[in-house]
Amino acid sequence: MTTLVSATGSETEVSCFERMNFFGCGMNIGINRAVRNHLMALTEIFKRLIFRAFALSVLIGPVRGAEAEARQLLSKLILTSGDEQIAVVEEFYDHGDGIIKEVIGGWRIGEVSILKIDGKRVALLKRGEGDYENISTGESLSGENRGTINRASRSLRKKLRRVVDFLDLSSSSPEERIEAAMKLGLTQNPDYVVVLQKRIDRQKDPDVRQAFETALNISLLKNGDQESRLQAVKDLGEVTSFPARDFIEAVRIEAEEKGLTNLESAAIKALRKIDSQQKVVEFYGSLLRGLSTGSVLLLVSYGLAITFGLMGVINMAHGEFIAIGGYTAYVVQGIFESTYGVGTTGYEWYFALALPASFFVAAFFGVLLERGVIQFLYNRPLESLLATWGISMIIQQAIRLKFGAANVAVSSPQWLFGSFEFHRVAMSYNRIFLIAFALFVIVATWLLLNKTNWGLHIRATMQNRRMASSLGINSSKVNMMTFAYGSGLAGLAGAFLSQIGNVGPSMGQTYIVDSFMVVVVGGVGNLLGAALSSLGIGVIDQGLQPLLGPVMGKITVLFGIILFLQLRPGGLFPARTRSLDD
Repeated sequence: MTTLVSATGSETEVSCFERMNFFGCGMNIGINRAVRNHLMALTEIFKRLIFRAFALSVLIGPVRGAEAEARQLLSKLILTSGDEQIAVVEEFYDHGDGIIKEVIGGWRIGEVSILKIDGKRVALLKRGEGDYENISTGESLSGENRGTINRASRSLRKKLRRVVDFLDLSSSSPEERIEAAMKLGLTQNPDYVVVLQKRIDRQKDPDVRQAFETALNISLLKNGDQESRLQAVKDLGEVTSFPARDFIEAVRIEAEEKGLTNLESAAIKALRKIDSQQKVVEFYGSLLRGLSTGSVLLLVSYGLAITFGLMGVINMAHGEFIAIGGYTAYVVQGIFESTYGVGTTGYEWYFALALPASFFVAAFFGVLLERGVIQFLYNRPLESLLATWGISMIIQQAIRLKFGAANVAVSSPQWLFGSFEFHRVAMSYNRIFLIAFALFVIVATWLLLNKTNWGLHIRATMQNRRMASSLGINSSKVNMMTFAYGSGLAGLAGAFLSQIGNVGPSMGQTYIVDSFMVVVVGGVGNLLGAALSSLGIGVIDQGLQPLLGPVMGKITVLFGIILFLQLRPGGLFPARTRSLDD
C-alpha cells in the first residue's frame, strides 16, 4: 500500500489521506472507475458509522457512568454497617438511577444476600429462582447457594423508604419528576419542604419547575408561616392549580374562623380563578368527548344514511354488519398474535390491516344480502323491513355458533395508547384517531358521490331508476355497489367500536335506533345532514350528562329530537323532490 501510494506522487498521498479515502488511494491502479466508486461509497458509509458510534458513546457514556456509580454506592451500603451506612444513604438523595429503586425494594423484602467470592464479600440481588445479580457489576450469577440473606435494620428501612420517595425527583424523565414532586407536595409533610426548595433551581424544564413550585406551595399552605402561606395562596391562584383547590378551601375556612382577613380574601380570589378555569377545561373536555361520541355515531349511521337515505331500503340487519366488522378486527388480531406474538412490532400494526379488512368483509356480505334478498324488495319497505330483521337474527346466531355467545376483547395497539393534553384538556389518542377517521370518511364519501362517475350514476339511479337505465346506466350494478359501500362503512364502525368496548353478537343492535335517529334528524338522503346531526347529538349528549346524569341526559336528547321533528319533519336538510318510489 505504501509503495503504490509513493509511486503515484506525494501530492496524491496527502490528498488521499486528507479525504480519508484509503481504499481508493491504495487500489487506484488496475481498477476501473465503477469499482472505485463503490469502494469510495463504502468508505463514506464506514466513516458515518464511526461518527454515529462516537456520538452514541458520548450520549450513553454518562448514563452508564451514573449507573455504575449507583451500583458501587449500593454495594457499599449493603456491605457496611452503623454510621457508615447512614453516610452512604445521604449520597442517594441526588441520584435518580432506576437500579437504586430495584435494589432497595429487593433489600426491604429479603432478596439481597452476601456471598464470599475469592475471599471478598459481594452483595447479590435475587432476580429469579436460582438467578442472582452482582449488585456492584451487574454480572448475572446462577446457583443454589447464594450466601446469607442480608436484611436492613428498622431505622435503616425508614431512611431507605425516604430515599425511594425522593428518587424520582432526580429522574431523567420530566414526567416522573413532575409526578414525584406533586406526590410529595400533596402529603404536606413538613420534612419535604426543604427537599423541594433545594431542587427547584435545578429544574431547567419550565413545566417541571412549575410543578416543583406548585408542590412546594401546597406544602407551605400547612407548614409555612403567615406570610409564606399568604404568598402560596396567591401563587396557586395565579397558576390555577386544580390539585390545590381543596387545600386552599381548608385555608379559607381556617382564616374565616381565626379572623385572618387578608388570608381569607386571597383564598377566595384564588378559588374563583381555579373554579373559572376548571369550568373552561370541563367545557372543552365535554366538547371533545361529544365530538368523539358523535364520530362513533357518524361511522355507525353513515352506512345507513346511504342504504336507507339514498336507496330507500330499510335495513334492520345494519347492526349485524357492525358486528361483522368488529369480529373481523378480532380475527385479524388473532392472526397477528399467532404470527408475530403479543407485544412485538409486527403485532402492533394489526389494526392498520383490520380497518380495510373490516370494510371489505362487511362489503362482501353486503353484496350477498343485496343480490340474494334486497334486489327483489326495492320499493317494498314493509317486506324489506321484515326480511332484513329476520336476516339479522340469522347472522347473530351464526356469529354465536362460530365465536360463542360471550363477548370477545380486541386490544388497542400501543400507538393508540396514551393521551394528548392541550391546555389541561386531555384526549386519548384512540379518540383523536376516531375523530380524524370520521372526518376522512365524510370527505371520501363526498368525493366519491360528487367527483366520480360512480357517484353520478348513484345519484341518477336513486333519483329516477327508469330514466337512468334508459341512458345506459346499469342500475342493478349501481344498487349492488352502493349497498356494499354502505355495508362496508358499517364494518369500519365495528372495527372502531372494538377499540372502545367488547365485541359481541348483538353489539350492533345498540346503535340501530340511534342510527335511524341520526339519518332522520339530518334529513333523509342528505349525507351532510347525517354528519352534522351525528356530531350535534354527540356533543349535546355529552354536555348534558354531567348536569343531568347519563340516563336523564339521554332521555332529554330523545325528547329534544321529538320536538325538533315536530317543527321540522324533514330534518335539518329536507329534500325538495324525491323520486325513490319509481
